[in-house]
Amino acid sequence: MFMATWSNLNLQNSSSPLMEQLIFFHDHTLMILLMITILVSYIMTMLFFNSYTNRFLLEGQTIEIIWTILPAITLIFIALPSLRLLYLLDESMNPLITMKTIGHQWYWSYEYMDFKNIIEFDSYMSALDNISSFRLLDVDNRTILPMNTQIRTLVTAADVIHSWTISALGVKTDATPGRLNQINFMINRPGLFYGQCSEICGANHSFMPIVIESVNLKNFINWIKNY
Repeated sequence: MFMATWSNLNLQNSSSPLMEQLIFFHDHTLMILLMITILVSYIMTMLFFNSYTNRFLLEGQTIEIIWTILPAITLIFIALPSLRLLYLLDESMNPLITMKTIGHQWYWSYEYMDFKNIIEFDSYMSALDNISSFRLLDVDNRTILPMNTQIRTLVTAADVIHSWTISALGVKTDATPGRLNQINFMINRPGLFYGQCSEICGANHSFMPIVIESVNLKNFINWIKNY
């Protein structure tokens, strides 16, 4: 089960290759920021306790070259993995399954279009008096998807802008009326993945959760047959 929990300052555990790369990039950038913070803190401390021996120094070519080149190199170390990750997020990987997601005020609709009979259903938040589910996070119709399978999701909206977001999968794309946005991902473990609309879309914005249930391919095929 993958969801946000209280007092957790870290990202959710990754459940897709893209989310793993996002976490690696986050840690990489955070380490660079930590080194910069330590360096600047050291320099500020030395300034507070210096003896002003160089107070008449008006210029220093060497130090000016250093503090110009070092930030440029640092930005390169951040930009290269960032650009690589941006291209990976937009890459189309010959999906085996295409699912269409439609945002409404305030629920989601799903369509599976690759089968003989198109499967479509609405997904509403579970009733608040249902004590067996997570409050504000569970739904009446979960989205069933196979694990270890490349999946393409086409996202749009019927009324206003929504945002289809599953943090554990590294998935977040806007659902815009009159436009189809595409996102590709692969789930690498079974389980339940919780998400919510991440665009302020009206009074009940907080009440349109997303739940993906990841199963093996055999169980997914049985679900399709018995739907």
